[in-house]
Amino acid sequence: GLVLGAYSGEKDGGASQLTSAGDAFDRLVSGRLRELLSLSGPPLKKGKTRIFHGLHQDFPSVVVVGLGKKNAGVNDQENWNEDKENIRAAVAVGCRQIQDLEMPRVEVDPCGDAQAAAEGAVLGLHEYNELKQKKKTVVTPQLHGSAEGEAWQRGVLYAEGQNLARYLMEAPANFITPTKFAECIEQKLRSFSSTVKVQIRPESWIATQEMGAFLSVAKGSAEPPVFLEIHYSGAPNTNDSPLVFVGKGVTFDSGGISLKPSSGMDAMRADMGGAATVCSAIVTAAALKLPLNIVGLAPLCENMPSGKANKPGDVVRAKNGKTIQVDNTDAEGRLLLADALCYAHNFNARAIVNVATLTGAMDVALGSAATGVFTNSAWLWTHLYEASVLTGDRVWRMPLFEHYTKQVTDCALADLSNVGKYSRAGGACTAAAFLKEFVRAPHWAHLDIAGVMANKDEVPYLRKGMAGRPTRTLVALA
Repeated sequence: GLVLGAYSGEKDGGASQLTSAGDAFDRLVSGRLRELLSLSGPPLKKGKTRIFHGLHQDFPSVVVVGLGKKNAGVNDQENWNEDKENIRAAVAVGCRQIQDLEMPRVEVDPCGDAQAAAEGAVLGLHEYNELKQKKKTVVTPQLHGSAEGEAWQRGVLYAEGQNLARYLMEAPANFITPTKFAECIEQKLRSFSSTVKVQIRPESWIATQEMGAFLSVAKGSAEPPVFLEIHYSGAPNTNDSPLVFVGKGVTFDSGGISLKPSSGMDAMRADMGGAATVCSAIVTAAALKLPLNIVGLAPLCENMPSGKANKPGDVVRAKNGKTIQVDNTDAEGRLLLADALCYAHNFNARAIVNVATLTGAMDVALGSAATGVFTNSAWLWTHLYEASVLTGDRVWRMPLFEHYTKQVTDCALADLSNVGKYSRAGGACTAAAFLKEFVRAPHWAHLDIAGVMANKDEVPYLRKGMAGRPTRTLVALA
């Protein structure tokens, strides 16, 4: 199959304009493509498709996809590059139509931005069907023409990184346990052994590090916890300060004694989305040979109710000595991150970025439009924001006011409570204020990805299911 792009006409209702690849193909078939396009209905709208058969013996089926206005550029209202988003969405829908026709290969028009086209193709075709007997045809997308091979390959790597995060998040919790998660990432990084070191730290190591908050969550489950530590050395100078990524790795979150409602609890297999996105971003950085050092840290465990589990009102001690009253055992992600953030300060980081499906309140605040970012650094915020404009996987800055800190430090039995004292008010903000108590670094950002964890139909180039967001934004940041 072949996917070709067409821009909307300059005037409303004007004829669609083919891309340069579309033009070349039209010449190859003596103008038949243009003729059929105009005969088959009104000009193509953005994201819509037309499919033609039998135009050329090499391509039994040709899908023309609507790219919207040409040179739309960055939309300041939407905070993304509209050209790139339009290409991703259009190419994804075109590739899926070729897949429905059960063709094993599709060539894709670069549409003027081969990286965006590759992302659309590879993200759009991905589906988790590991455990089904009946699977869709596997389609291999390739670049049509040879001009933009390098950009295309970069797009493939970006998208494959996000797809790895989607795979890890979607897989059932009995398949991706803390141990299996760590082994999967280690295996993905094996081919980069010259630049990457992976350390899978057992429970005994976690105990010697005095990570009491993390261990208190893990002890409720029969699955042993793991602290995954990854070092990618891509900088010319191995001693350069690294970018440190920290990801929440709760491979299943029942809520513990503060049990979650049963409806929708199965989605909590993706509560390790933070760990999945940061580890996948490092796999991508290694594949791209990015010239910087990155350290990845992922505290991995399950949050289960049992005779050994945290009880509401228990007090635990974090790595930095601060005591925490566990008023709600379902606010467990911040306990893991507290200890991991303390440990992250060992690396003289250029910046520390932690990612976590932390609060339902974040989903209430922003829905799935953007990842909420809480940061103490204007410099780091600017970089994150600019990265997200390029990827279309957006971020939005949230407040880190002292106002919220007071709500977690006003605590009866300990230095901190793990929930704000006005339980429902500003839940994402009080969670961020809690984490801030474990950060001394001048450049730190906390990304709450609870709202972008899954996709129903909001992102047109992702199928329904776990989204793997914002992996590409983390790669672009790096």
